[in-house]
Parts: sequence; C-alpha cells; structure tokens
Amino acid sequence: MDQQEWLAQRFEEHRPHLRAVAYRMLGSVSEADDAVQDAWIRLSRSDTSEVQNLGAWLTTVVARVALNMLRSRKARREQPLDVHVPDPIVDSTDGTNPEHEALLADSVGLALLVVLETLTPPERLAFVLHDMFAVPFDEIATILERSPDAARQLASRGRRRVRGSAPVPDADLSAQWQVVEAFLAAARDGDFAGLVAVLDPDVVLRADGGLEGISSYVEGAETVASQAMMWSRVDLTIHRALINGAAGVVSMRDGQPFSVVAVTVRGGRIVEMDILSDPERVRQLDLAVIGE
Repeated sequence: MDQQEWLAQRFEEHRPHLRAVAYRMLGSVSEADDAVQDAWIRLSRSDTSEVQNLGAWLTTVVARVALNMLRSRKARREQPLDVHVPDPIVDSTDGTNPEHEALLADSVGLALLVVLETLTPPERLAFVLHDMFAVPFDEIATILERSPDAARQLASRGRRRVRGSAPVPDADLSAQWQVVEAFLAAARDGDFAGLVAVLDPDVVLRADGGLEGISSYVEGAETVASQAMMWSRVDLTIHRALINGAAGVVSMRDGQPFSVVAVTVRGGRIVEMDILSDPERVRQLDLAVIGE
C-alpha cells in the first residue's frame, strides 16, 4: 500500500465524524459533503508527516472550510427569505439508517439546527466544536484567529441562544408518535378542538417553501390549528417517517414528494413544527425509504 492509498483509507475511517461536524456547521447535507470532499483534497495535497493526530487535523480543516462557506453564504444573501429550514435527515419508521447515525448523534433535531442558523459563523463554529465535539478552545481560537477567551465567549453566546430557543423534545419515541398520530387524526377529521388539544399554546410553525413555494412563520395553537385545517383539504398522501431521529411526516402529492415535516414534542404536546416544502430542495432529498 502506497502513501496515498494509506491516507485514503485513514480518511474514510474519519469520514462519518467529519460529515457530522460539517452537517452541524452548515445544516445542509450537500454542502457538508462538499466540505468533507474539500478536506480530502487538502489532505491528499499536504505533507502530513508531522501530523500526530490526523482526526483532529481533519476536523480543523473541515471546520475552516465550513466557516468559509458560512461566511460566503451570509455575504451572498442567497436566501433572502425570513424562513429557512435546514436539510432534514429522513429515515423509515423501522429505524435510523446506519449512515445517518453519526449525523444524528446527540439528538441533532431540526429544531436545534434552526437555532444554529441564527448564530453568527464564529458563534456557530465555537459552539459546535466545543459543546458537540469537545474540541479545546485553544484549537478553536486558532481556527477563528482569536484568543481562547474570545472563543470561549463565542461558544457561551451560542449556548445561551440554543438553551433559550431550541426546545428539548421528549425522549420517548413511542410517546412522540402518539401525539403525532393524534394531530394527524384531528386534521383528517377536521377536528379543530382536537388539533388545539395536542398543540402547546406557544407552538411555532415554520414552513420553508423556497423561492417557488409559500413560506410562513406562525405562532400559537389556534393559528397553527387553522393552518393544519387548511392543508388537510389538500390532496396529500401522508407517510410517517423519522425526521432527524424524531417522529415526523413526509407528504406526497400525485406520487411525488411534497413536503417533510419535523415535529418537536415536549411535555406531551407539539411545541414546534418545521416544514420543508421547497420543491427544489425536497426533490434532492433521499426519500426512497418512504416508498410511494
């Protein structure tokens, strides 16, 4: 085995971890894969003879690439919409795909990724690397070209935002399904009171329709119930699915994927619904596990 083959083999060992870092940094599966591929290109062209910890070296490279992508995204203002839902990870109700397990470790729900989108790129990097992957602040400071104290403050700001805005879902998946099933049944039956009963009074519904569809952000049980009543009249086929490891829904229209709905259940009620209905992005999702 020559040096390049050995490097390729070592890189593949680290790929799941690197994808997990990049997905949390970017909230996009395709961009995460691009960042990981960029890391491989840099590795294949670098002299790593002095590298003692290849995993840490690669994590740093991916983090730098993702940071640059975040900054570029902010500068371009590619998404002028107020509502943006990150890429969901969709699995069948039978269980999580092994390839997705690393991406979803530590229960990285869509609601958490939505909050991470509100952080500045440096805050996101510091929080993700330190709080999710235990990277020391000295190393984070080097990536950000700031002092360790500044990196610590950035992570702290990110942590406060996450704790204040990202709801922690109920851990019991079967209990989540009971709530989701009750919501779907009430919507199907046109039961407004039934819908309100399973919604938290301060529930948030976030729908990202992209440039081709309808985007909206609404709060409150009665408002969200009214939205659900409206959509229940659309001819959609509903499939139960795991969305980022939690109970959720994939809807089909005329045999084609229409939307992915992530549901966050806390205290036996729905506290957040994050809907991706952007036609272009939904078409790019791997929904083969759902069927027709």
